[in-house]
Amino acid sequence: MAEPGLAVVEVAAADDETAFAIQQLLAARCVVAPADRTTREPGEPGVRLRCFLDLRQVPDA
Repeated sequence: MAEPGLAVVEVAAADDETAFAIQQLLAARCVVAPADRTTREPGEPGVRLRCFLDLRQVPDA
């Protein structure tokens, strides 16, 4: 990226626990509007989680 800004990240994971762990890793590096649930596609394996990042700000320590 040329400069920090806003981003949408969609995580594809095997299960809810993994998806939320990835969201936590992102939250350690930038401000995140966290998702509170995952979605599942019928007949497809795994889950998806969409969260919104603000790469211009650093999370509170």
